[in-house]
Amino acid sequence: MNGNSKDGNGEKRIVILGAGPTGLGAAYRLQELGHRNWNIYEATDTLGGLARSFTDEQGFTYDIGGHVMFSHYEYFDKLVDKLLGHDYTQIQREAWVWMMERWVPYPFQNNIRHLPNDVLLECLMGLINAQKEGRDPKAARNFKEFNLAQFGDGICKYFMLPYNFKVWAHPADMMNKEWIGERVALVNIERILCNVIEQKDDVNWGPNNTFKFPLYGGTGGLYARYEPYIKDNLYFNKRATGIDPTAKTVTFEDGDTTHYDVLLNTMPLTELLPMMEGCPESVRAASSDLLYSSGYSIGVGIDRPTATSKCWIYYPEDDSPFYRVTYLSHYSPHIAPPDTTLFLTETSTSKYKPVNEDTILEETIQGLINVGLMKEEERDIILTTKVIPIKYWYPTPSVYRDRGLGVIQPYLMENDIYSRGRFGAWCYEIGNMDHSTMMGVEVINKVLLGEPEQTWKLHDLPDHLEQMPAASAPPEAVGVSADAQ
Repeated sequence: MNGNSKDGNGEKRIVILGAGPTGLGAAYRLQELGHRNWNIYEATDTLGGLARSFTDEQGFTYDIGGHVMFSHYEYFDKLVDKLLGHDYTQIQREAWVWMMERWVPYPFQNNIRHLPNDVLLECLMGLINAQKEGRDPKAARNFKEFNLAQFGDGICKYFMLPYNFKVWAHPADMMNKEWIGERVALVNIERILCNVIEQKDDVNWGPNNTFKFPLYGGTGGLYARYEPYIKDNLYFNKRATGIDPTAKTVTFEDGDTTHYDVLLNTMPLTELLPMMEGCPESVRAASSDLLYSSGYSIGVGIDRPTATSKCWIYYPEDDSPFYRVTYLSHYSPHIAPPDTTLFLTETSTSKYKPVNEDTILEETIQGLINVGLMKEEERDIILTTKVIPIKYWYPTPSVYRDRGLGVIQPYLMENDIYSRGRFGAWCYEIGNMDHSTMMGVEVINKVLLGEPEQTWKLHDLPDHLEQMPAASAPPEAVGVSADAQ
């Protein structure tokens, strides 16, 4: 394999590493624009990356985590419509929190009226005291301080801190607050008091209160439909092992090499930098600012109907290892065999939150029993289980992240390497499927059409760097916090 750096028509040779949402978005856009001198290389034998799905012999289909499809982009909406046609379900989100042996509608902070009276009072007084004391979320130095200023001590104690530690597997004072955006329902004390007094649920917040889901193949069913458009330029089982930014070549595990003029990387930055020949030590060292969690996506299929309209449930308490359970069989009639239920659980792990892989399945089943989703006797009707371990689960928005990215990304772009996607950009706040797809599309629009990127912007990175300590190592801290999805 020896791609030409320019073809006979003088076209730039564009190489894409990774066939997840970002790589596929870029590949689709290349063929849409009629560009011919490009290839996409995928290390596995499947399209979709972290959005791929698996189907077992019993007919249960598993996603990697609880994906929902919603969009901030007209281009993405039209692309999904074209790829799926009529083969999708439209779902009204019904999300809940289970804690203190009761259901609390999502988002938690808007629906605290469901809590026991003494806990409700503690949460309300925490909100009031935070405002009386003039705590300013904008002045917070990290995610923990932001939560305490925004929500007060009570809400943080009972939900924000324990739940977010289960999600991120990192203390909240190791995380920045810049990632939040629309991910966390910010507090409106008048609205909360009104909900309490009027005994009213407040459940419509957020961008994904309705969402689409592929009718066939799980979330990966969407990405499988890219193949007819890109198959002539697609290579499976091609794992990159070396990049020479001077010679502009990529070397693969099987010994093949290819040339590029522009390289779109979607693999994790912490995997990319060590394989780059001649990468400055200062750039390699900056990757120590990039933290991440690993995780387990675990499916449990049981022999009874999915008799609920719930979509997913959050679990802040320690009677289960998972932080969220999705009724995946509720999303499509083709996800599981008729009259069965498929639970999909998500559990994060890191050095701050270790998980035993040998026991996590049993702990998950016991957790489903502890929180009331299964009965003890229903162990006998478990039809199937699947444990999917994922090394790169969430790119942690650490307080040092943007400092590291502010070193790494300019170096890469000076060498005609665009690193984008969930772990290629390492920006959780633009890590949804629509963001990720559009990062790929927008790189191609920039390279071929001269249009500026909209989703990923380098000049956004240094905005708050002056607030960061000078030390290169993350602090060893122990707090936790907020309502991430």
